[in-house]
Amino acid sequence: MPIVLMIAGVMLAVAATLSLVRIVRGPGPADRVVATDVLITTVAGALAVQAAITDESDTIVVILVLSLLAFSATVSMARFVAGRGGVVGNGPARGGADPSEGDAPADAEGSGR
Repeated sequence: MPIVLMIAGVMLAVAATLSLVRIVRGPGPADRVVATDVLITTVAGALAVQAAITDESDTIVVILVLSLLAFSATVSMARFVAGRGGVVGNGPARGGADPSEGDAPADAEGSGR
């Protein structure tokens, strides 16, 4: 059993390293958020392996908090992307519309009412 846990630890270390590379290199904010989500999940897995090795159950609370953090970050990024019409970054939203403009029709502003 310890050999299996050591192999799992090495695989998690490789996954964390690759996630850090993706966070640093990008290319965009969405890629960085997904890589951060993977990194947090990898850390939670490493904590689970550590808990199995040391036979402690106190780290389950930390794993739960990390999982909720990763979930909330992913949902926040998804809402951000949806609010910009699927575009993340400095470019304009899809269709050339300015994302700072509301959903109001163009003729409502100059109708003179």
